[in-house]
Amino acid sequence: MAENLFLTAGLIIFIYMNLVFILSLLKKNAAIVDIAWGLGFVLVVSSLLARDSLAHLSPGPRQVLATALILGWGIRLSWHIYKRNRGKPEDYRYANWRQKWGKNFVLRSYFQIFMLQGFFMLVILTPALLILSHRAESLNFLDLLGLAVWLTGFFFEAVADCQLRQFKKNPDNRGRVMTTGLWKYSRHPNYFGESVMWWGLFLIGLSVPRGWLGIISPLTITWLLTRVSGVPLLEKKYRGNPEFEAYRARTSAFFPLPPRKDR
Repeated sequence: MAENLFLTAGLIIFIYMNLVFILSLLKKNAAIVDIAWGLGFVLVVSSLLARDSLAHLSPGPRQVLATALILGWGIRLSWHIYKRNRGKPEDYRYANWRQKWGKNFVLRSYFQIFMLQGFFMLVILTPALLILSHRAESLNFLDLLGLAVWLTGFFFEAVADCQLRQFKKNPDNRGRVMTTGLWKYSRHPNYFGESVMWWGLFLIGLSVPRGWLGIISPLTITWLLTRVSGVPLLEKKYRGNPEFEAYRARTSAFFPLPPRKDR
């Protein structure tokens, strides 16, 4: 059952990311993949749950819980990124790659942006797919613990995004660094929240057979955010900025901690 779900999810993701790629070519904007990211997760879990409904299979409470959490996360994140990018030129990361890759941009973006993100989408969905492959009659302590962890992560991501959005709306803050609210305790509280949510979903998945395999999901997203496309890529943009360097010296990069005192 689980193997079939992974194959089905992989096919859905492959078709979806190809459609997003084609749309990016039409719009000449590869940054739409950021908006498509959360919606891809929503599409997969919704499609799998709908397939079960058509087969007259009633979802168990754990399946409903996992699906609801992913729907809430994915829709909020995609809507947030859509509002942030609306009416703006292509994000600087993709614009830089477009210039750097030159005539090879179309081919390289297909594999290194769209297909690669599709692969990570499938990997990160592992605990959800394991949950959706097994029905449970009732929830247990691990489900409630996982839900509590997930809600903590959602709070950090949603509140941090909201605080940053309000900060950037003020023209007096143009070129400045956000250092208040949750950003006082972490340079990337939204990324921290993102990671914590997937750790929560992993805990929920521990109650199903082979649920421990789902650990690949939070490990992967935490690695991506802290070592690859999250913290390092964003902070590279601000290196050399005196305000950011002072902020970096006193503030934890990822895990929220009290700010270090200035020496």
